[in-house]
Amino acid sequence: MIVQINGAAHELADGTTVAQAVRALTTATTGVAVAVNDEVVTRGAWETTALRDSDRVEVLTAVQGG
Repeated sequence: MIVQINGAAHELADGTTVAQAVRALTTATTGVAVAVNDEVVTRGAWETTALRDSDRVEVLTAVQGG
């Protein structure tokens, strides 16, 4: 299936979860937020939320700065 992640097309296996997609993109374990099709997915639901063909996923990572 093809999923848009942060605006770029990615080919993922059917049944890929939000958690698996996040792990493929970043090694960050805190400060990460995810939205699928403009709906925030709570961290507790990442492991059980399966992505579908044509989903739009935004993965945001907080960074410190000054």
